[in-house]
Amino acid sequence: MQRAHYAEAEANFAAAVRKAESEFGLQQRQVAVALSNEAQAMTAQGKYVEAEPIYLQALKIYQDAHGDTHGDVAATLNNLGVLHRMHGQYAQAEQLLNRALAVKERLYGPDHPEIALSLHNLGLLYLSQGQPAKAEPLYRRALAIRETTPGPGNRELAISIEDLAKVLRTLRREEEAASLEVRAHALRGPSS
Repeated sequence: MQRAHYAEAEANFAAAVRKAESEFGLQQRQVAVALSNEAQAMTAQGKYVEAEPIYLQALKIYQDAHGDTHGDVAATLNNLGVLHRMHGQYAQAEQLLNRALAVKERLYGPDHPEIALSLHNLGLLYLSQGQPAKAEPLYRRALAIRETTPGPGNRELAISIEDLAKVLRTLRREEEAASLEVRAHALRGPSS
């Protein structure tokens, strides 16, 4: 997956699913993890229709094992939402991404880095629909979270700044966007 060899990754994850099912049984977390990975490889190849039932199978296993408010459930809802956005199914994507965000907020609180990821995905959804004004507050909140997150998060912080700058350019707020772009460039360093 990291080397973008998605077809090979898909085949390896499919084999991992079969092995996990034979060793652990059909309803075990190990199977759901392998299913989620397989679906991610399919999504990366644009196989949205094929990936959806695999994500749904993983989601059911996670929900049966943990209930509806668990990190694995939230991550799978998020991935399903991204899949639907990429496939142009915006209403389904919005519903799934909002569910993922709600679960994460209950689990982690309002200022956790996982919240920033969900906000980013919702912002992308609104941008995909040509609604930058709806994306702006989500990107601002994601940026605020990433600004206060301890640790070496310069890459994620720079991405949040760049995303907000893109939204502001779309909204014709050029000066504010340019200021953010300078800040993102400084975070990325001289090689960017």
